[in-house]
Amino acid sequence: MTTIPTPPAPNDLLKLENQLCFPFYAVSRQLTKAYQPYLLALGLTYPQYLVLLLLWEHEQLTVKDLGERLLLDSGTLTPLLKRMEQQQWLSRRRDPRDERSVVISLLPGGRALEARACDIPAQLLDKLGLSLTELAALRTQLTQILTRLA
Repeated sequence: MTTIPTPPAPNDLLKLENQLCFPFYAVSRQLTKAYQPYLLALGLTYPQYLVLLLLWEHEQLTVKDLGERLLLDSGTLTPLLKRMEQQQWLSRRRDPRDERSVVISLLPGGRALEARACDIPAQLLDKLGLSLTELAALRTQLTQILTRLA
């Protein structure tokens, strides 16, 4: 008599619903998608918006600084910055003190986008239905996780 082997018991740790990575992945995609209509009205992509957020705050940064803050390598960042330079939102120039370093500076066209983008955070917060306190707590937790993973 042949016996049919019993399939192994499913490993609960390998169920999608028990994974931490999937909600992060899905939320990241959905949040980026939620930004799209607002950014499309400005002619921006999400990565361009992130670059501008830093430049609105700092006026100028090196490519290295941008890459470190955005967790992007120069191979990803350079074509993005070239397209933004063609739009006259920023300029790229070699640092006279260190020829290996490229300085990114905000131009008036990039600065003008700031006024048009100022409502985006509030619109997203409203869409998420989070209070400022909830947002701050969530951002703190996510930053802690990101720091531990980096």
